[in-house]
Amino acid sequence: MTPAAPPRLAGRPATLVIDGQVDVGRALLVPRGELVHGCVDILAEALATLPADVERVDLDMGDVLFMDTAGLQFLDLLGGYSQRQAVPATATNWRGQPLRVLELTGLDTTDPLRATAHRSPPRPAAAAAPSAVAAERSAVAAERSERLHVLQEEVEQLRQAIASRPVIDQARGVLMALHACTSEEAWHILREASQLSNTKLRTVAAAVTASAGSDGPPPPAEVRAALRTAVGRLGR
Repeated sequence: MTPAAPPRLAGRPATLVIDGQVDVGRALLVPRGELVHGCVDILAEALATLPADVERVDLDMGDVLFMDTAGLQFLDLLGGYSQRQAVPATATNWRGQPLRVLELTGLDTTDPLRATAHRSPPRPAAAAAPSAVAAERSAVAAERSERLHVLQEEVEQLRQAIASRPVIDQARGVLMALHACTSEEAWHILREASQLSNTKLRTVAAAVTASAGSDGPPPPAEVRAALRTAVGRLGR
């Protein structure tokens, strides 16, 4: 059977596309980019293009570079599709930050869909006391809330790190030019100046970069002093 390849799907946001092909009843979808707001709609479009006689759907997640809580909704949609269509679905080959998100949320890091796909129906049991049921639900809700809070904090830290990267790289270049040091030494200067002045690393980097211009303002006094100390410790 000749593989049938659905068209490349671009959507909202442009940070995610899903490539795919169908061969002998197996659909292989490859998301590339980020699982952020809008990724659920893009997956829905991809699933809608699959032929009615598809026998299984496998997602290779190796090219997903970042995900936030929208990625969990992405997985919910895929799991729901699997149940409604009565076809197996997998999402494997997780790496990097998305893998960390799965760990934080307590999902199977090999295939987060596996736990729900093979879950057996609950056995009938004697009714529990209302107070016991309420306590159990409260404990589960508290645990999920804590995991979500940790996940949201880590996602925000990653976003800040990504946003800070350009200015930090520029500051390293300025220090390398001024002090004839290596990139690694420039990084140590920035980090030590940040610690000595009790100033955020991004703020120190922005001050260094701004001061490099012909009419740029000098860094604040405490940052200047910390930079001098850090440079001096390198023997520059």
